[in-house]
Amino acid sequence: MASKKNRKLRIGVLGLTHDHIWDNLPQLAKLKDAELVAAQDLHDPLLERAAKEFGAEPFHSHEELLDRADVDAVFIYGDNATGVEMAEDAAANGTHIMIEKPLASDLEGADYLLAAVRANKVRCMVNWPFSWWPQLQKGLAMAKAGDIGDIWEVKYRAAHEGPREMGCSQYFSDWLYDDELNGGGAFIDYCCYGALLAQYLMGMPTRVSGTAGRFVKDDIMVEDNGVLVMTYPNGLAVSEASWTQVGYFHTYTPVIYGTKGALMIEPRDGGKLWKADARNPMGKEVKVGKPAPHLRNASANFVHCLKTGEEFYDLGDDRLCRDAQEILEAGLISAEAGEEVSLPLSVI
Repeated sequence: MASKKNRKLRIGVLGLTHDHIWDNLPQLAKLKDAELVAAQDLHDPLLERAAKEFGAEPFHSHEELLDRADVDAVFIYGDNATGVEMAEDAAANGTHIMIEKPLASDLEGADYLLAAVRANKVRCMVNWPFSWWPQLQKGLAMAKAGDIGDIWEVKYRAAHEGPREMGCSQYFSDWLYDDELNGGGAFIDYCCYGALLAQYLMGMPTRVSGTAGRFVKDDIMVEDNGVLVMTYPNGLAVSEASWTQVGYFHTYTPVIYGTKGALMIEPRDGGKLWKADARNPMGKEVKVGKPAPHLRNASANFVHCLKTGEEFYDLGDDRLCRDAQEILEAGLISAEAGEEVSLPLSVI
């Protein structure tokens, strides 16, 4: 019998209502070092799909899956709120965790999750889908290395017409539009990306201001638009979210401004990286090579790092994501109160 170190990692999935799971499972199926063995959800059609397409043994209870399926690690792909409970139970079972962004529905949940991970000495990676764009990886590395000088602004806008309008499943849309299960609406769904980039590149802001509201859609009970502004001693960051934008102007495109230049990162596969500086004020394309296999998607990075003991890709660090959640929560508090909020909100 192969040792645990040399055998395939046995992966289970807790929750199938987050549509992003159907991007990750085909990636997992291509890996030689891991296999999907079980899936849990309350909805039979989703369990049937996981069984038919990927051979996963079905479970309705996540506790039963953890007890019976002999898994080394789990992907958690339900709603933001119940994902915390599932992660706590997985950690108590000694099971490693990959969970979809933004870690939790609120800061309290994020703190509970991290406490469980630390107490049980398991590893937790947070998946942000844009982490695997080669041009983003290259741009962030350049910014960190000082290629554009001292960073004084990070800007990101994420926007579309809305979950239902863009084709999200009913299972996914149902909890995205639920304030308790999601933690809000467009603000938490999309401002989280900009909060993460700002925290990664500039650290924790001193002050946060947020605004959010239901400005266009009258058939939902959560905000459809929001803006998060983060203030630093020597700079600022802006994150915008919309579930009502027609078209894709200025969306999913991080821009990083420094004292010696700026970087613009086009979105998705095939997107380009541009650098502007004194010699090229209109910008010049930066060549981006193909990343190593373990940096090409979430499943590959998660499995590789569990197998080798290496650190997860930077943006998946659970403490970084916890701090981004604090920035996000400060923005929601600010939006509710109508005034700026100072950080930190809490210290762990």
